[in-house]
Amino acid sequence: MTMHTFFRRTRGAEPQPFSAWSPQTPWKISAVLAAVLLTACSSTPLPPWPSTPTARPNAPAPLPSRAQKGTVVPAPLGQATAPRPTQPLGPSQGVVASPLPPPAPLVVQNDGPMSPPYGAAVAAQFPDPAVAYATPGLAADRRAFTTNAELAQWLQSLDDPAQRGATRTRLLNLGMSQRGEPILGLLATRAPGTSPAQLDNSGRPTVVLIGQQHGDEPAGAEALLVISRELTQGLLEPLLDRINVVIVPRANPDGAAAGTRVTANGVDMNRDHLLLNTPEARALAGVVNEYRPILVVDAHEYTVAGRYLQKFNAIQRYDTLLQYTTTANYPEFLTKASQEWYHQPMVAALKAQGLTSDWYYTTSNNPDDKRISMGGTQPDTGRNVNGLKNAVSLLIETRGVGIGRMHIQRRVHSQVTAIGSALRSTAERAANLEQVRSFVARDISAQACRDQVVIEAAATPTQRELEFLDPDTGAVRPIRVEWNSSLTLRPTKTRARPCGYWLSASSTAAVERLKLLGLQVMRVAEPGSALADTYRETSRESGDRQDVIGTIAGGTGIVRVQVAPMRSAIDVPAGSFYIPLNQPRANLAVAALEPDTQNSYFANRVIDDLGQTARIMSNPSLVFEETD
Repeated sequence: MTMHTFFRRTRGAEPQPFSAWSPQTPWKISAVLAAVLLTACSSTPLPPWPSTPTARPNAPAPLPSRAQKGTVVPAPLGQATAPRPTQPLGPSQGVVASPLPPPAPLVVQNDGPMSPPYGAAVAAQFPDPAVAYATPGLAADRRAFTTNAELAQWLQSLDDPAQRGATRTRLLNLGMSQRGEPILGLLATRAPGTSPAQLDNSGRPTVVLIGQQHGDEPAGAEALLVISRELTQGLLEPLLDRINVVIVPRANPDGAAAGTRVTANGVDMNRDHLLLNTPEARALAGVVNEYRPILVVDAHEYTVAGRYLQKFNAIQRYDTLLQYTTTANYPEFLTKASQEWYHQPMVAALKAQGLTSDWYYTTSNNPDDKRISMGGTQPDTGRNVNGLKNAVSLLIETRGVGIGRMHIQRRVHSQVTAIGSALRSTAERAANLEQVRSFVARDISAQACRDQVVIEAAATPTQRELEFLDPDTGAVRPIRVEWNSSLTLRPTKTRARPCGYWLSASSTAAVERLKLLGLQVMRVAEPGSALADTYRETSRESGDRQDVIGTIAGGTGIVRVQVAPMRSAIDVPAGSFYIPLNQPRANLAVAALEPDTQNSYFANRVIDDLGQTARIMSNPSLVFEETD
């Protein structure tokens, strides 16, 4: 086999082979070298699909199937129990989180009384669960949900500097919202320490739980306050023998305070995870980069009446709608893990609690369009972008938008049940998940310069029957609908997979965002040349980014181009950048840098000119310098 050599140098030093060890970038250099060797030789063979958990070094023992002396194995949360007192929790107590000590003064800014969108017959289909959850925002006399000040107080109360047994906690300040509100998280672990390196060395995979990206969807945040208490002082705490958990109850504090879906500047932050225009999306990217989760759970709520009442004269029936990553280039093994190890157990856990579920779906704002679509296929949502970071990435949606505080205990119960199932699945499959992630990282790296890559993909049109509720009688009403399935993607545009992408020296805004996505970006130290495909523009139009609902909120308009790749040798100036695709998150680079998609950095003016980028089609012989 033939290999080209990468070189690197520090400023003022002689060029060295890129394999030279540097204490500043040890993991980057070794990762790229390993990927180059894999690319040069062959693609990584698929391992057999693991059917039972397997042991690995430093991993804790498997969860026992039933309680043993001195061990509490948590049952699914939500079992009916007596209300919990406010003293410290014991293993036999229920899942009801105790209220905090006297809270900060509450100023209610919104959430006044609202007219319910349906009557008693429909409401009777959603009785409260047998268990009562207690957070500041769930008190019976409240008009507003938990404020950000109360949320901070709740998490601070769990961040006890006096370690309780083996459990350690750490309050995380992940960033600030546009109006200066802290975006807070809590780390819960039984690793020897709380740094990311100590978590990695513990042999336990990490889970990240995210709530309330949309400010008018409160049940996820309230549920994650319950989960945080149960992980640190309650029934879920034994899972920390197997996993580490980072909880971010509220990703959009400004939207939550205003009761709006969007951030303070009007952006739908759950369509901003590739572009990273908002500080809120950047905060979530940071926590995923730092803790490298094997699982990311994104808790939302969905519209109950609204467009469905208008189009179908019907009310949404399902307690919970679920979906995992469905976007181009998501590894097949992670799709299989999402389905078999997470989705199926979660559906069973919800059913055991008397809760209904289905695949997540939505419909457009056009009243004449009666198509129903699953969650989108674009690489812009947290669900899809975190999937392309090689995690299992799950969306949990409960029925809540447009009904105020109605059924809030049941909505929180649905979230707690589903999230608890995901945590337990991770604990039970920890070794298998690490095996799959290791394979996926090697396999994606080995694909550089080989075969085809999907540039765009679309859902598959079909039909199916959904169950709604009659708005007058509350009776279940099946309706046959046109259904766009994201479970089977149709590639609509493919190209030869490049070895990497070149960016001009002026593309610093794009480089910054690529690094925030966790991609390695290398700066060219000396002029060179490379075999490349440049982009020849064949057509152009202006428009807006769209999702299955309609125009995405907060956009400033995009440039939609069609291009034809043109093969040639190009000059590579010193100071320009190279993004190799022999790295585990390579598919994020494809999503960001192929210009003729609606989410690309060119379409969204992060890259100003097509001449600022090219597809490198053979491994380049270039000298690189440190960029960090």
